[in-house]
Amino acid sequence: MSKTAIMGFGNPCRSDDGIGCYVIDRLTQEISDERVTFFDMGTSAFEVLFNLKNHNKIIIVDAVINSGEKPGTIYKLPASEINASIQDDPMVFLHSLKWDQALSYAKKILQDAYPEDIVVYLISVDNTRLEIELSAEVKEAGEKVIKLIKEELLQTIE
Repeated sequence: MSKTAIMGFGNPCRSDDGIGCYVIDRLTQEISDERVTFFDMGTSAFEVLFNLKNHNKIIIVDAVINSGEKPGTIYKLPASEINASIQDDPMVFLHSLKWDQALSYAKKILQDAYPEDIVVYLISVDNTRLEIELSAEVKEAGEKVIKLIKEELLQTIE
């Protein structure tokens, strides 16, 4: 059975930085399938990495700041860029793990079980103030990513 892990990164107490957690929360309400596992990487990211074992695909959603694009711009990274972006940073802070750092550690933890099929969606943000609300444009982009992920899952799990 092919399994997909969907990981949402961010801090939901930092306004638009919490978009990854928002996407995960919404998807868990809409999708109930044993072939799909959701991981909220907001506050306990590091210990979650051990649970990626036995997944064939990883989908990641995170915010990106200082992209030079307007808030709500969506990026879908190709596999070649994902592998080039993986960082081996021994000074990673356990509660501020970024998607590229998470993949680096997952690769070390999972070794041969590390999935080849990885998709990263990044949403451009500029508001990371101490607030719990998402801006309208970033929330709208999150809804678009939810739709893209659901379409991708239909292709993967059917």
